[in-house]
Amino acid sequence: MEPIRNSAKAIIIKDGHLLAIKHMDDEGPWFALPGGGQDHGETLAQALERECQEEIDIGVHVGKLRYVREYIGKNHEFRDKDVDAHQVEFLFECHLKEDHFPGMGANPDLGQVGIVWLPLAEIESVRIYPKILRNMLVADVKEADIYLGDVN
Repeated sequence: MEPIRNSAKAIIIKDGHLLAIKHMDDEGPWFALPGGGQDHGETLAQALERECQEEIDIGVHVGKLRYVREYIGKNHEFRDKDVDAHQVEFLFECHLKEDHFPGMGANPDLGQVGIVWLPLAEIESVRIYPKILRNMLVADVKEADIYLGDVN
């Protein structure tokens, strides 16, 4: 059994667009928030700063915690691959430190093929994970419960 993994993710919105990491699989493109696993001895903010530098090659200012999401793999569509996965994700509002376009970092995610700015007005039509973000970001839900539960 795998241990529970903490992960910090960045919600970066600028000019009505969400910064996302682009991946490709057999079904085509899919997107995820920048960020990743917390290392021992590292705060969530430090983990998020490090992960953004590695994945999108730019520093971020870590802001307010917006949501906490659990992902228990055996309960979701990717159970065949993620049966032992249990991750707790902390999704923070973030802002870019520099005013230039992020790019591929020196240590991108496995399967990462690019960085894109997704228009929030079109986010419901793309495959983004966690899926619940589509509705939350379009409606700009800030007053909802922070804890989203075991969702994908």
